[in-house]
Amino acid sequence: MDGNGRWAQQRSLPRTAGHRAAETAVIDVIEAARSAGVEWLSLYAFSTENWNRPGAEVEFLMRLVRRVVRKHAPLLLARGIRCRFLGVADPRIPRELAQDFDDLAVLTADNRGMTLTVAFDHGGRRDIVEAARSLIRSGTPADEVTERIFADHLPFPDTPDVDLVIRTSGEQRISNFMLWQVAYAEWVFPEVLWPEFRAPDFLACLHTYRRRDRRFGGVPARTNGDPS
Repeated sequence: MDGNGRWAQQRSLPRTAGHRAAETAVIDVIEAARSAGVEWLSLYAFSTENWNRPGAEVEFLMRLVRRVVRKHAPLLLARGIRCRFLGVADPRIPRELAQDFDDLAVLTADNRGMTLTVAFDHGGRRDIVEAARSLIRSGTPADEVTERIFADHLPFPDTPDVDLVIRTSGEQRISNFMLWQVAYAEWVFPEVLWPEFRAPDFLACLHTYRRRDRRFGGVPARTNGDPS
């Protein structure tokens, strides 16, 4: 969800105004995904690298995220959305915010409409390192380690591989996001800044994805006797 700062800058506003404006986009996309039948939606809200931002901005983000979580918990529960939080390992996260994350996860644990994973204090490399440590602690022999077994040691191992990554504002970087799970993901880079991203933009990205030929390293199926 990229472009909050640039959105604010274009309007001669502080960066925090862009983060505040992003709330509407978040809720709109969640509703659009659920209505479109998306079963798994992940939002990259705060990375391990985002701790390098100015302290005042980080503090604002922590307060903003807490307000958003508490405000929209009833809506997420009513919509049948199961909420999970990927990361949340850094001790700098306020205890109250971490507790709100836990409370929302427990509140929505039995929902089956859609799984919403919020990546907060998330880093793909860290997840892979932690999975390797978990494998070592389990005593799994090296020659028995497979991709499936390794994936079972990642956080939330029931999460399927990512099909589509949408990165707004035209930026074209992975930025340490779910590195294991995005191995065969399709990518779409809409130019719109995140605070202006809405349901029609999201649905346009889904349409782009559905038009792509997903071969996973193979070749297209033959049609009408065409051997190409």
